[in-house]
Amino acid sequence: MGDSLSELVKMKLHLSKVIDGCRLGVLTHLGRKGTQSMEIPGCLLYTKMGSAPHLTHDTLQMVQGVPVVTQLSLSTLVELHEVLAEYKEGIGKFIGMPESILYCSLHDSVTRFPSGYNNNKSVSTWGSGGRTELTPSKFMALQQVIQPDWFQCLSDGDTVAEQISKKRAKKSVDRSLSFLDECLQLQEKSPELQQSLMIGVIEGGDVLEERLRSAKETSKRPVAGFLLDGFQTDAMAKKTKHELLSRVVAELPEDKPRLIHGIGRPDEVLECIERGVDIFESFFPYEVTERGCALSFSCNYNLDPEAAVLEEDEESDMKGKKDENLKDGTLSGAQEFTSFEINLKEKRYQDDFRPLVNGCTCYCCENHSRAYVHHLLVTNELLAGVLLMIHNFQHYFGFFSSIRNALKEDRLHQLRGIVGRQAF
Repeated sequence: MGDSLSELVKMKLHLSKVIDGCRLGVLTHLGRKGTQSMEIPGCLLYTKMGSAPHLTHDTLQMVQGVPVVTQLSLSTLVELHEVLAEYKEGIGKFIGMPESILYCSLHDSVTRFPSGYNNNKSVSTWGSGGRTELTPSKFMALQQVIQPDWFQCLSDGDTVAEQISKKRAKKSVDRSLSFLDECLQLQEKSPELQQSLMIGVIEGGDVLEERLRSAKETSKRPVAGFLLDGFQTDAMAKKTKHELLSRVVAELPEDKPRLIHGIGRPDEVLECIERGVDIFESFFPYEVTERGCALSFSCNYNLDPEAAVLEEDEESDMKGKKDENLKDGTLSGAQEFTSFEINLKEKRYQDDFRPLVNGCTCYCCENHSRAYVHHLLVTNELLAGVLLMIHNFQHYFGFFSSIRNALKEDRLHQLRGIVGRQAF
């Protein structure tokens, strides 16, 4: 089984530099024709059923630096099973993105789902139609009609609840490995999935022993890459997360990409890159947009000290706004305001005619002001989401470009310092 599948994996990872755990390189031979490539560290294009939130395919073209790989979540596609089965040409053509490289993840990182619904035979996903139980056979039947370029294997990632037991962590690994073996066997028998690459999933909660076992065992299987699951912001203490990531990544082969779900804040992205993670999601700009906020953080590590101070001073009063926002009841839970954004719903922006971010070259910043976007937000105009999404995506994608450039110039520590000073 291993040899025949491995021959189909055309994607190759070329590392040009590895510094203190950080990996700089390029993934080549991507897509059905094998002609596309993706630089790492990088991110995926976050979508809702193949469409970037708030944007049409045309308005997405206004965004610079759009990632090569587009992310779809299986939980939103389950109800299209019959339609896609009848269509027979895959989700790419169905959504008008036949040339895009599509990665199908199991869940949407923006959506919280109930705990306690996975078992030895199935994993539950939650969509607009409620809960769907996915056995390996049903999961692979869905992948057959979706026909993605990459897909996350079925896995038991329900380990984020506080203080899960070692027994529960062990179950998550046992189940995930069992699902992986069954899915690999089913893939080998599926003509529709011979060009699709399966991403193995590392589970185990916050239990080091189980995480290491998951990494070692998954590495033995013919997967195209690895997903580090269950490390989202609120999953565990930061110190625990960092230790687990470092130890787990050390067990993975260097010639395959490492993805992570649920990490979006710029400071956390850099922490993961320093521990060997290659590919991230881009749900964070969407969450910021939904809050009526604009990403506004510096990732310019080339600024001279005086300019850096001026840039920080421009938004220095942001840190005092967090408590005020929470008092107003505008933010809570997963939607909590961060120091990497400005809340354009605030009254102080109604007469602020500066661009969202000085020097930003996005369509919104070059054509509109903070005051205008504030007006759109308070009058509930749909254009607010469009303009904010354009800005937030471009700002975020530019952040990853800055990371790669900083790595090329051996200056990641300076970028880390600039981003770290903006975090709270």
